[in-house]
Amino acid sequence: MTTAAFCLLIAWCLLLGVIDVHARRLPNALTGTGAVAVFGFAWYTGQLTTALIGAALLTMPYLVTHLIAPAALGAGDVKLAIALGAAAALAGPPAWTWAAIVAPLLTGLAAAVVLGRHWVRRMSGRAVESVRRASSPRVVPHGPAMCLATVTAMALT
Repeated sequence: MTTAAFCLLIAWCLLLGVIDVHARRLPNALTGTGAVAVFGFAWYTGQLTTALIGAALLTMPYLVTHLIAPAALGAGDVKLAIALGAAAALAGPPAWTWAAIVAPLLTGLAAAVVLGRHWVRRMSGRAVESVRRASSPRVVPHGPAMCLATVTAMALT
């Protein structure tokens, strides 16, 4: 991937990550535009088949997870997997593999930190506030981890 294309991918990922953290949504307009851009780049460079395979292989487990447990993984994450799976595949099998493995690990780590902070607050005497917060579900967005894992894997491989 060219430096310019990689920088655009990073910028797109940053935008999506910020939106996902604040709004807990990945807008279709952004995920779709990113996918079109990645596939357009792949077609231009003669790697469309590689991008399609990478997209399919990453999207399938995300889709199955979303269908089994929609609260665990949003539809936006499934759509994001299309573009990121394609982009990672363009960087080669090692990048794709690392991106696929590291993203769920990063989300799990973030969830553990959120849960740990909640536990520490609860144990430190903020019982009333903790009880109030405990009734609401804690959602850790997966999109930022997907983006971070992908661009890092692409940069390091």
